[in-house]
Amino acid sequence: MSDDQALTGPGGQSRRTLLTGVGAVGAAVVLAACGSDDGGNGSDAPTSGGPAVPSTGDAGGGDRQGAQSLATTADIPVGGGKVLATDGVVITQPTAGQFKGFSPICTHQNCPVTNVDGGTINCTCHGSKFSIEDGSVKAGPATKPLPPRDIKVTGDQISLA
Repeated sequence: MSDDQALTGPGGQSRRTLLTGVGAVGAAVVLAACGSDDGGNGSDAPTSGGPAVPSTGDAGGGDRQGAQSLATTADIPVGGGKVLATDGVVITQPTAGQFKGFSPICTHQNCPVTNVDGGTINCTCHGSKFSIEDGSVKAGPATKPLPPRDIKVTGDQISLA
């Protein structure tokens, strides 16, 4: 058997050609999984990491003016927060009595953020971390802050504004 015959695969393609094609497909998959962080227009489905979260924050389909409480002030720890994915908001309390609202969608690849811990809002899809004070990026790959969400506190009840 000649060297040319030993290196020829099915259909007359060389092993080198076949392996080059397989390598190109693998590289394309990796690049697609960790592409740019432009985030699109906010309506894209998450690329990984769990269920999609409504970008409008209105899971019930109705008007949120005067809506029922999402949480009580006691539910949100000082220096921490809570992800309310079905309501489309992350509520934080950076300092005692100061409550902030943010989008629960990571600006890197539109994955839902998963938790608030250690003073940051965290996305476990690719490791981005955002400030509980202003939504700014504390650790990438995200480069854009989490957009704010308007919330209101009435007594001890927190709702979307």
